[in-house]
Amino acid sequence: MAAAAASGPGPRLAAVVAACRPTGLEGPAPASAPAPASRRRRHRRSSFAARLRQSPRRPDAAGQKQSLSNSLPVSSDAGPSLSIGSSCVKYLIFLSNVIFSLPGLLALAGGLWGLAVKGSQESDPGGPLPEDPMLVLMMAGLAVSAVSLAGCLGALCESRCLLRCFWGAVLACLVLEALAGVLVLALWDTLLGGLEHILYLAIAHYQDDPDLRFLLDQVQLGLQCCGVASYRDWQQNLYFNCSSPAVQACSVPTSCCINPWERGDLVDTQCGFGALRLDEDMAAHVVYLQGCRPTLRQWLRDNMQAVAGCAIAVIMVQGAELLLATWLLRGLAALKVAVDTQAFMSSWCCLPQQDKCQKNQP
Repeated sequence: MAAAAASGPGPRLAAVVAACRPTGLEGPAPASAPAPASRRRRHRRSSFAARLRQSPRRPDAAGQKQSLSNSLPVSSDAGPSLSIGSSCVKYLIFLSNVIFSLPGLLALAGGLWGLAVKGSQESDPGGPLPEDPMLVLMMAGLAVSAVSLAGCLGALCESRCLLRCFWGAVLACLVLEALAGVLVLALWDTLLGGLEHILYLAIAHYQDDPDLRFLLDQVQLGLQCCGVASYRDWQQNLYFNCSSPAVQACSVPTSCCINPWERGDLVDTQCGFGALRLDEDMAAHVVYLQGCRPTLRQWLRDNMQAVAGCAIAVIMVQGAELLLATWLLRGLAALKVAVDTQAFMSSWCCLPQQDKCQKNQP
């Protein structure tokens, strides 16, 4: 009872005093109870978010990586690709090597056909040309075709290995051609003497090799000449010598005749029979008296500019091919760097979200 009496008048007295206090003279409000912990956390989060919205946003690492990846030469669908200039160079190398491969394939086919026609016939190892001309033609065609094929596939498939092989082969050809040009200019008289010696050997071995016979006939028909110094050089051949028991004794080949088509469309293979028994006045109506040596020298002198122009044109084309291959190789190297950089950036930007959260935590 005593505790209830002591505590009872307190609240009533406070209410009476509050009612009787004049307006505007209220005292300070009593302190409220502290807010719960969850409410304080929500308040801190909302204030932190408001400060973030008000402050200027700085690009994070992901944004920097994204801008760096956007600066790379990336296509919309298939990733990094060659530039327009490198693509044009690529197809230009492909088309030019397709064109250049056609003569190589023709030479290869001609050499194979010649070897197949000759069959078991073999050239004389002691002759003037121990290597078979058809074999030489076939090997040259094979080399040109292989280099052109490497250029075509290297450009079309964007293979740096094949393009390097093509680049090296073209450079080797340029070096060899330049060396050959220097040797021809420095040893011109020596080469003419060697050519004369080869012509004498070809006359002596005229029947030994059908390819050699064909080449010598074409020279005599084209230059309208017979023999090396004169038509009597055919005395050095065992079959055409006047002391030979063969039917062709004291004769010259059909390619020495002035008009081998006397019997219509057929070639008169006996037009040169007995020409070496005739004197020069009578023989001049049947065969060419002048040898091929002075005629060949005059032809080379007259066509020197044309031959030099063709050689310069070939060197310029090969030099252009070399420059285009170098350009394409640089473009492919830059493309490889771009692909590697994009792959690295993709692997860096695609980190798990958990790792990013762990990095952002204090």
